[in-house]
Amino acid sequence: MRVSPIADELGRRFAAAEHELHLVGGSVRDALLGRLGDDLDFCTDAHPDQTLALLKGWAEATWETGREFGTIGAQKHGLRLEVTTYRAEAYDGVSRNPSVRYGTSLEDDLLRRDFTVNAMAVSLPEHRFTDPFGGLDDLAARRIGTPGKPSLSFGDDPLRMLRAARFAAQLRFAIDPAVRQAMTQMSGDLSRITAERIRDEFSKLLLAEDPLTGLRLLVDTGLADIFLPELAGLRLEIDEHAQHKDVYEHTLKVVSNAAGFDTADGGPDLVLRLAALLHDIGKPATKAVGADGGVSFHHHELVGARMAKARLKALKYPNDIVKAVTKLVSLHLRFYGYGRGEWTDSAVRRYVTDAEEQLARLHKLTRSDCTTRNRRKALQLASDYDALEARIDRIREEEDLARVRPDLDGNAIMELLGVPPGPIVGKAWQYLKELRLERGPLSPEQAQEELRRWADENL
Repeated sequence: MRVSPIADELGRRFAAAEHELHLVGGSVRDALLGRLGDDLDFCTDAHPDQTLALLKGWAEATWETGREFGTIGAQKHGLRLEVTTYRAEAYDGVSRNPSVRYGTSLEDDLLRRDFTVNAMAVSLPEHRFTDPFGGLDDLAARRIGTPGKPSLSFGDDPLRMLRAARFAAQLRFAIDPAVRQAMTQMSGDLSRITAERIRDEFSKLLLAEDPLTGLRLLVDTGLADIFLPELAGLRLEIDEHAQHKDVYEHTLKVVSNAAGFDTADGGPDLVLRLAALLHDIGKPATKAVGADGGVSFHHHELVGARMAKARLKALKYPNDIVKAVTKLVSLHLRFYGYGRGEWTDSAVRRYVTDAEEQLARLHKLTRSDCTTRNRRKALQLASDYDALEARIDRIREEEDLARVRPDLDGNAIMELLGVPPGPIVGKAWQYLKELRLERGPLSPEQAQEELRRWADENL
């Protein structure tokens, strides 16, 4: 196994001070998988003050944001290093954050780690390999197991249940049956974890190479019920009179399609994947069966947008992400009907201006939402959207759609109407903007004539 020369150099530095240093956790796992990264994790018998003293003068930068957990960070030649004192952390079954105490040995430290594949160590600088819990065997078998009993591991930190699903999605590993059983039995313990920690772990899962595996685990074990109950709620009952597409399976397919789009365009896009996951969460609340037995979900995009906003806020996502996802969910159905020739240039302008900076994502989400197995229908939908994008490009060449504004500004409105700043100006401005969207650019003379007409009728 390759070990970074920087790691060996640091190991010699700790050994000279009569301290142990071991490369551990994901650094060892990823090295064995041939996935070397820029982050290196270490554990040591040195306490934070001693670690900091050894890093200073050698590292290019150090930070102490993790000191309360025994961790000192450093940077050296482009590598990000974290050195943590042997520790054993546990929850008391009531609090929402771990209590930390220092451990006394490498094996004790490895025992408290989440999974066997993360409980291997390479001692530095001698490169002695330590694997007391069969992590190498689990790595070869592509299996997620725990160093001790799963119930003890998840009792120490319930977030590890969500992390198991995340690793299954990232590494494409299977979950050990005993681990899966404990996840199911203890899923309720996840409620002890702060929304921020759940959000961060869930985001990593959603951005993984295989998010569907992780999402299915969350639903099947009941973990999703704790922080994202809307996901399991998509498994609508299909009755004998009103058969319709399983919204849950459709949603997973949309997430998969979206992941294909964003990966091809430069990397995982959290906003797009969240929008794909949540785009239909309003369907259960809007499901209706008509007299003819047909199923409808009228206005589910608007209901879903409100639900998505509430859920993302509960998970403490930043406001910009909440706003972007909410907009995408609310607009994801707008395209349908375009193929029937009902859209005017005005409708295209509104589509672009309503989407604003989310237009590129809306293109991807709308295309991802096509999951029909009817090849003729799928080809027609793709062709219709190709036509819409071409039409947007044509109108963009003629007009600046990214900055659609009235043909008269506020100052011109006040001068023409002879009014001071106030509500009248705002109403006039909005009228002219609607007119601009409807008819395209107007000459100053046309805009002034329309404004006078509006004023005669409304003032």
